[in-house]
Amino acid sequence: MAKEDRGFASMDRSKQRDIASKGGKAAHQKGTAHEWTSEEAREAGRKGGMASHRRKMEQQQPMGIGDSGNSPEAAMGGDPAMEPPMKGMETLP
Repeated sequence: MAKEDRGFASMDRSKQRDIASKGGKAAHQKGTAHEWTSEEAREAGRKGGMASHRRKMEQQQPMGIGDSGNSPEAAMGGDPAMEPPMKGMETLP
């Protein structure tokens, strides 16, 4: 049996839906199912919207002054032109 042929995700969609439906009904009968209040749903939607907006803003933000980026200078903590010369290199052009 191939790895792709195993598990819930590889099942027919109608079979997945049937199994999930049975689980939901059992949870409601047991009393452990979560039912969203309008306040909980509103809060969850707000958080999701804020996260989505933050990701969009981070993708649109251009690299500029103050951004560390991935440059070797940034990794070393600054501009190499501002560093003192290495010992013995003072006379080299």
